Amino acid sequence: MTSESSSFVKGMVLGGIFCVLVTLLGHVKMGHGTNARHHEHHHIQAPNKEDVLNLSEGERMELSQSIRVYCIILVRPKDLGHWAAVKETWSKHCDKAEFYSSEKVKVFDSVALNTNDMWMMMRKAYKITYERYKNEFNWFFLAHPTTFAIIENLKYFLLKKDPSQPFYIGHTVKSGDLEYVDGDGGIVLSIESLRRLSAIFEDSDKCPEQGGMIWKLSEDKQLAVCLKYTGVFAENAEDSEGKDVFNTKSVGALIKEAMSSHPQQVVEGCCSDMAITFNGLAPNHMHVMMYGVYRLRPYDLRYTVTQQGKEETEKMRGEKATQLGPTNSFYAPQNH
Repeated sequence: MTSESSSFVKGMVLGGIFCVLVTLLGHVKMGHGTNARHHEHHHIQAPNKEDVLNLSEGERMELSQSIRVYCIILVRPKDLGHWAAVKETWSKHCDKAEFYSSEKVKVFDSVALNTNDMWMMMRKAYKITYERYKNEFNWFFLAHPTTFAIIENLKYFLLKKDPSQPFYIGHTVKSGDLEYVDGDGGIVLSIESLRRLSAIFEDSDKCPEQGGMIWKLSEDKQLAVCLKYTGVFAENAEDSEGKDVFNTKSVGALIKEAMSSHPQQVVEGCCSDMAITFNGLAPNHMHVMMYGVYRLRPYDLRYTVTQQGKEETEKMRGEKATQLGPTNSFYAPQNH
Protein backbone atom coordinates (compact mmCIF):
# COMPACT_ATOMS: atom_id res chain seq x y z
CA MET A 1 0.00 0.00 0.00
CA THR A 2 2.83 2.34 0.94
CA SER A 3 4.60 1.51 -2.31
CA GLU A 4 1.46 2.25 -4.33
CA SER A 5 0.97 5.61 -2.56
CA SER A 6 4.59 6.50 -3.17
CA SER A 7 4.28 5.67 -6.87
CA PHE A 8 1.11 7.73 -7.11
CA VAL A 9 2.80 10.77 -5.53
CA LYS A 10 5.81 10.39 -7.82
CA GLY A 11 3.50 10.18 -10.79
CA MET A 12 1.69 13.36 -9.76
CA VAL A 13 4.97 15.23 -9.30
CA LEU A 14 6.39 14.06 -12.63
CA GLY A 15 3.11 14.85 -14.37
CA GLY A 16 3.13 18.38 -12.93
CA ILE A 17 6.73 18.93 -14.02
CA PHE A 18 5.88 17.66 -17.50
CA CYS A 19 2.96 20.12 -17.79
CA VAL A 20 5.17 23.01 -16.73
CA LEU A 21 7.82 22.04 -19.27
CA VAL A 22 5.22 21.79 -22.04
CA THR A 23 3.89 25.23 -21.16
CA LEU A 24 7.39 26.73 -21.05
CA LEU A 25 8.41 25.11 -24.33
CA GLY A 26 5.28 26.51 -25.93
CA HIS A 27 6.43 30.00 -25.06
CA VAL A 28 10.07 29.33 -26.02
CA LYS A 29 8.94 28.25 -29.48
CA MET A 30 6.64 31.23 -29.93
CA GLY A 31 7.33 33.21 -33.02
CA HIS A 32 8.05 30.10 -35.08
CA GLY A 33 7.62 30.96 -38.72
CA THR A 34 8.80 34.54 -38.22
CA ASN A 35 12.30 35.98 -38.21
CA ALA A 36 12.33 35.85 -34.42
CA ARG A 37 15.43 33.66 -34.10
CA HIS A 38 17.44 35.94 -36.39
CA HIS A 39 16.34 39.17 -34.76
CA GLU A 40 18.89 40.89 -32.56
CA HIS A 41 17.65 43.34 -29.96
CA HIS A 42 18.50 46.88 -30.94
CA HIS A 43 18.25 50.26 -29.37
CA ILE A 44 16.27 53.10 -30.86
CA GLN A 45 17.41 56.65 -30.25
CA ALA A 46 15.86 60.09 -30.17
CA PRO A 47 16.48 62.37 -33.16
CA ASN A 48 19.69 64.35 -33.17
CA LYS A 49 19.06 67.85 -31.83
CA GLU A 50 21.24 69.40 -34.54
CA ASP A 51 19.16 67.73 -37.25
CA VAL A 52 15.99 69.14 -35.72
CA LEU A 53 17.52 72.61 -35.47
CA ASN A 54 18.30 72.49 -39.19
CA LEU A 55 14.64 72.01 -40.03
CA SER A 56 12.70 75.10 -40.99
CA GLU A 57 9.96 76.27 -38.66
CA GLY A 58 7.38 75.21 -41.23
CA GLU A 59 8.84 71.70 -41.41
CA ARG A 60 8.86 71.38 -37.64
CA MET A 61 5.25 72.53 -37.37
CA GLU A 62 4.17 70.13 -40.09
CA LEU A 63 5.92 67.23 -38.35
CA SER A 64 4.54 68.18 -34.94
CA GLN A 65 0.98 68.31 -36.23
CA SER A 66 1.38 64.92 -37.90
CA ILE A 67 2.27 63.22 -34.58
CA ARG A 68 -0.99 62.46 -32.80
CA VAL A 69 -0.77 60.48 -29.56
CA TYR A 70 -3.70 58.64 -28.02
CA CYS A 71 -3.16 57.71 -24.36
CA ILE A 72 -4.60 54.58 -22.76
CA ILE A 73 -4.52 54.44 -18.95
CA LEU A 74 -5.47 51.12 -17.37
CA VAL A 75 -7.11 51.60 -13.96
CA ARG A 76 -8.99 49.80 -11.22
CA PRO A 77 -11.29 51.20 -8.50
CA LYS A 78 -8.48 50.87 -5.94
CA ASP A 79 -6.46 53.34 -8.04
CA LEU A 80 -8.82 56.29 -7.49
CA GLY A 81 -6.14 58.55 -5.99
CA HIS A 82 -3.70 57.94 -8.84
CA TRP A 83 -6.56 58.06 -11.33
CA ALA A 84 -7.51 61.56 -10.19
CA ALA A 85 -3.87 62.71 -10.26
CA VAL A 86 -3.26 61.43 -13.80
CA LYS A 87 -6.52 62.99 -14.97
CA GLU A 88 -5.49 66.39 -13.57
CA THR A 89 -1.85 66.29 -14.67
CA TRP A 90 0.03 64.76 -17.58
CA SER A 91 -2.88 63.11 -19.41
CA LYS A 92 -4.10 66.57 -20.45
CA HIS A 93 -1.09 66.80 -22.76
CA CYS A 94 -2.14 63.79 -24.85
CA ASP A 95 -4.03 64.55 -28.04
CA LYS A 96 -6.71 62.41 -26.43
CA ALA A 97 -6.60 60.35 -23.23
CA GLU A 98 -9.07 57.77 -21.97
CA PHE A 99 -9.18 55.64 -18.86
CA TYR A 100 -9.98 51.96 -19.26
CA SER A 101 -11.22 50.49 -15.99
CA SER A 102 -11.84 46.97 -14.76
CA GLU A 103 -15.40 48.01 -13.89
CA LYS A 104 -17.68 51.01 -14.08
CA VAL A 105 -16.85 53.72 -11.54
CA LYS A 106 -19.33 56.50 -10.86
CA VAL A 107 -16.91 59.26 -9.89
CA PHE A 108 -14.90 59.22 -13.15
CA ASP A 109 -15.68 58.67 -16.79
CA SER A 110 -14.07 55.54 -18.16
CA VAL A 111 -14.43 52.70 -20.61
CA ALA A 112 -15.59 49.75 -18.48
CA LEU A 113 -13.88 46.50 -19.52
CA ASN A 114 -15.66 44.26 -16.98
CA THR A 115 -12.66 42.13 -16.08
CA ASN A 116 -10.00 42.16 -13.37
CA ASP A 117 -7.47 40.21 -15.41
CA MET A 118 -4.74 42.63 -16.53
CA TRP A 119 -4.04 40.85 -19.83
CA MET A 120 -7.73 40.83 -20.67
CA MET A 121 -7.92 44.52 -19.77
CA MET A 122 -4.97 45.37 -21.98
CA ARG A 123 -6.25 43.23 -24.82
CA LYS A 124 -9.75 44.72 -24.73
CA ALA A 125 -8.39 48.27 -24.45
CA TYR A 126 -6.19 47.84 -27.52
CA LYS A 127 -9.01 46.23 -29.48
CA ILE A 128 -11.47 49.03 -28.67
CA THR A 129 -8.81 51.65 -29.39
CA TYR A 130 -8.07 50.26 -32.84
CA GLU A 131 -11.73 49.98 -33.78
CA ARG A 132 -12.52 53.53 -32.69
CA TYR A 133 -9.36 55.50 -33.47
CA LYS A 134 -7.39 53.75 -36.22
CA ASN A 135 -8.04 56.65 -38.59
CA GLU A 136 -7.57 59.44 -36.05
CA PHE A 137 -4.26 58.76 -34.29
CA ASN A 138 -0.94 57.30 -35.42
CA TRP A 139 0.77 56.62 -32.06
CA PHE A 140 -0.68 54.85 -29.03
CA PHE A 141 0.75 55.18 -25.53
CA LEU A 142 -0.40 52.79 -22.78
CA ALA A 143 0.39 53.48 -19.14
CA HIS A 144 -0.45 52.45 -15.59
CA PRO A 145 -1.89 55.02 -13.14
CA THR A 146 1.41 55.15 -11.20
CA THR A 147 3.24 56.36 -14.33
CA PHE A 148 4.05 60.01 -15.05
CA ALA A 149 4.62 60.88 -18.71
CA ILE A 150 6.01 63.93 -20.48
CA ILE A 151 4.11 63.74 -23.76
CA GLU A 152 6.08 66.57 -25.40
CA ASN A 153 9.25 64.51 -24.99
CA LEU A 154 7.47 61.48 -26.41
CA LYS A 155 6.48 63.48 -29.47
CA TYR A 156 10.02 64.75 -29.84
CA PHE A 157 11.32 61.18 -29.65
CA LEU A 158 8.86 60.12 -32.36
CA LEU A 159 9.65 63.13 -34.53
CA LYS A 160 11.38 61.30 -37.39
CA LYS A 161 9.80 57.88 -36.97
CA ASP A 162 7.28 56.59 -39.48
CA PRO A 163 4.09 55.27 -37.80
CA SER A 164 3.37 53.15 -40.87
CA GLN A 165 6.32 51.01 -39.72
CA PRO A 166 5.88 48.46 -36.89
CA PHE A 167 7.24 50.21 -33.79
CA TYR A 168 6.93 48.72 -30.28
CA ILE A 169 8.89 51.01 -27.97
CA GLY A 170 9.69 51.48 -24.29
CA HIS A 171 11.99 50.07 -21.61
CA THR A 172 12.88 46.56 -22.74
CA VAL A 173 13.52 43.56 -20.52
CA LYS A 174 14.76 40.12 -21.52
CA SER A 175 13.11 37.02 -20.05
CA GLY A 176 14.58 33.85 -21.52
CA ASP A 177 14.18 34.11 -25.28
CA LEU A 178 11.46 36.71 -24.94
CA GLU A 179 12.20 40.42 -25.08
CA TYR A 180 9.35 42.66 -24.04
CA VAL A 181 8.57 46.25 -23.10
CA ASP A 182 8.04 46.65 -19.36
CA GLY A 183 4.55 48.06 -18.82
CA ASP A 184 5.68 50.02 -15.76
CA GLY A 185 7.58 52.41 -18.01
CA GLY A 186 4.77 52.76 -20.54
CA ILE A 187 4.30 51.08 -23.93
CA VAL A 188 4.26 52.85 -27.30
CA LEU A 189 2.82 51.26 -30.43
CA SER A 190 2.67 52.73 -33.90
CA ILE A 191 -0.58 52.42 -35.85
CA GLU A 192 0.98 49.65 -37.93
CA SER A 193 1.85 47.62 -34.83
CA LEU A 194 -1.64 48.16 -33.44
CA ARG A 195 -3.12 47.03 -36.75
CA ARG A 196 -1.09 43.82 -36.66
CA LEU A 197 -1.96 43.27 -33.01
CA SER A 198 -5.65 43.69 -33.73
CA ALA A 199 -5.41 41.06 -36.46
CA ILE A 200 -3.50 38.51 -34.32
CA PHE A 201 -6.13 38.86 -31.57
CA GLU A 202 -8.36 36.79 -33.85
CA ASP A 203 -5.93 33.86 -33.71
CA SER A 204 -6.52 32.23 -30.32
CA ASP A 205 -3.69 29.72 -30.83
CA LYS A 206 -1.02 32.38 -31.23
CA CYS A 207 -2.58 35.07 -29.05
CA PRO A 208 -4.92 33.46 -26.50
CA GLU A 209 -7.31 35.49 -24.37
CA GLN A 210 -6.17 33.57 -21.30
CA GLY A 211 -2.63 32.57 -20.36
CA GLY A 212 -1.43 29.01 -19.80
CA MET A 213 -3.27 26.89 -17.24
CA ILE A 214 -0.19 26.44 -15.09
CA TRP A 215 2.32 29.02 -16.25
CA LYS A 216 0.65 32.41 -16.65
CA LEU A 217 2.57 35.28 -18.25
CA SER A 218 2.23 38.88 -17.13
CA GLU A 219 0.26 41.14 -19.46
CA ASP A 220 3.33 42.93 -20.87
CA LYS A 221 5.01 39.61 -21.67
CA GLN A 222 1.83 38.26 -23.25
CA LEU A 223 1.66 41.37 -25.43
CA ALA A 224 5.21 40.71 -26.63
CA VAL A 225 4.30 37.10 -27.45
CA CYS A 226 1.38 38.21 -29.64
CA LEU A 227 3.39 40.95 -31.35
CA LYS A 228 6.28 38.58 -32.01
CA TYR A 229 4.04 36.40 -34.13
CA THR A 230 3.36 39.43 -36.34
CA GLY A 231 7.03 40.32 -36.81
CA VAL A 232 6.99 43.19 -34.30
CA PHE A 233 9.81 43.28 -31.75
CA ALA A 234 10.54 45.30 -28.65
CA GLU A 235 12.90 48.26 -29.02
CA ASN A 236 14.62 50.02 -26.13
CA ALA A 237 14.24 53.81 -26.28
CA GLU A 238 17.32 55.88 -25.47
CA ASP A 239 18.66 59.40 -25.85
CA SER A 240 21.79 60.25 -27.86
CA GLU A 241 23.97 59.37 -24.83
CA GLY A 242 22.46 55.92 -24.46
CA LYS A 243 20.39 56.74 -21.38
CA ASP A 244 16.92 55.19 -21.06
CA VAL A 245 14.04 57.60 -21.62
CA PHE A 246 11.29 55.26 -20.41
CA ASN A 247 11.92 54.73 -16.70
CA THR A 248 10.33 52.04 -14.56
CA LYS A 249 11.31 53.85 -11.35
CA SER A 250 10.57 57.26 -9.84
CA VAL A 251 12.92 60.22 -10.07
CA GLY A 252 13.59 59.91 -6.34
CA ALA A 253 14.62 56.25 -6.65
CA LEU A 254 16.88 56.99 -9.62
CA ILE A 255 18.56 59.90 -7.82
CA LYS A 256 19.12 57.72 -4.76
CA GLU A 257 20.81 55.13 -6.97
CA ALA A 258 22.94 57.83 -8.63
CA MET A 259 24.07 59.13 -5.23
CA SER A 260 25.46 55.70 -4.43
CA SER A 261 26.96 54.83 -7.82
CA HIS A 262 28.45 58.21 -8.85
CA PRO A 263 28.00 60.87 -6.15
CA GLN A 264 30.00 63.44 -8.11
CA GLN A 265 27.48 63.43 -10.96
CA VAL A 266 24.13 62.80 -9.32
CA VAL A 267 21.97 64.91 -11.63
CA GLU A 268 23.84 64.06 -14.82
CA GLY A 269 24.04 60.37 -13.92
CA CYS A 270 20.48 60.01 -12.70
CA CYS A 271 18.33 60.38 -15.77
CA SER A 272 18.13 61.53 -19.35
CA ASP A 273 17.33 65.22 -19.84
CA MET A 274 14.66 64.16 -22.31
CA ALA A 275 13.09 61.43 -20.17
CA ILE A 276 9.58 60.43 -21.24
CA THR A 277 8.28 58.45 -18.26
CA PHE A 278 8.84 57.72 -14.58
CA ASN A 279 6.94 55.15 -12.55
CA GLY A 280 6.01 54.48 -8.95
CA LEU A 281 4.85 58.01 -8.15
CA ALA A 282 2.37 58.82 -5.42
CA PRO A 283 -0.50 61.13 -6.48
CA ASN A 284 1.02 64.21 -4.78
CA HIS A 285 4.37 63.53 -6.46
CA MET A 286 2.66 63.77 -9.86
CA HIS A 287 1.65 67.34 -9.06
CA VAL A 288 5.22 68.07 -7.96
CA MET A 289 6.44 66.70 -11.30
CA MET A 290 3.97 68.91 -13.16
CA TYR A 291 5.37 71.96 -11.38
CA GLY A 292 8.96 70.95 -12.08
CA VAL A 293 8.41 70.05 -15.73
CA TYR A 294 5.94 72.71 -16.87
CA ARG A 295 6.17 75.68 -14.52
CA LEU A 296 9.60 75.98 -12.91
CA ARG A 297 12.10 77.91 -15.06
CA PRO A 298 15.54 79.33 -14.29
CA TYR A 299 15.78 83.06 -15.11
CA ASP A 300 19.12 84.68 -15.93
CA LEU A 301 18.96 88.44 -16.49
CA ARG A 302 22.03 88.47 -18.70
CA TYR A 303 20.72 85.60 -20.82
CA THR A 304 17.29 87.21 -21.13
CA VAL A 305 18.67 90.62 -22.13
CA THR A 306 21.05 89.05 -24.63
CA GLN A 307 18.27 87.02 -26.18
CA GLN A 308 15.97 90.04 -26.39
CA GLY A 309 18.70 92.06 -28.05
CA LYS A 310 19.37 89.28 -30.50
CA GLU A 311 15.68 88.96 -31.36
CA GLU A 312 15.36 92.70 -31.90
CA THR A 313 18.34 92.64 -34.24
CA GLU A 314 16.88 89.74 -36.19
CA LYS A 315 13.54 91.51 -36.53
CA MET A 316 15.28 94.59 -37.87
CA ARG A 317 17.00 92.43 -40.46
CA GLY A 318 13.70 90.85 -41.39
CA GLU A 319 14.86 87.45 -40.18
CA LYS A 320 12.96 84.97 -38.06
CA ALA A 321 14.56 83.00 -35.25
CA THR A 322 14.39 79.23 -35.55
CA GLN A 323 15.74 78.45 -32.12
CA LEU A 324 14.68 75.22 -30.45
CA GLY A 325 14.86 75.65 -26.71
CA PRO A 326 12.86 75.55 -23.48
CA THR A 327 11.39 79.03 -23.97
CA ASN A 328 10.71 78.64 -27.69
CA SER A 329 10.13 74.95 -27.83
CA PHE A 330 9.02 72.81 -30.75
CA TYR A 331 6.35 71.39 -28.50
CA ALA A 332 5.40 74.29 -26.26
CA PRO A 333 4.06 72.90 -22.97
CA GLN A 334 0.64 73.93 -21.77
CA ASN A 335 0.39 75.90 -18.57
CA HIS A 336 -1.61 74.61 -15.64
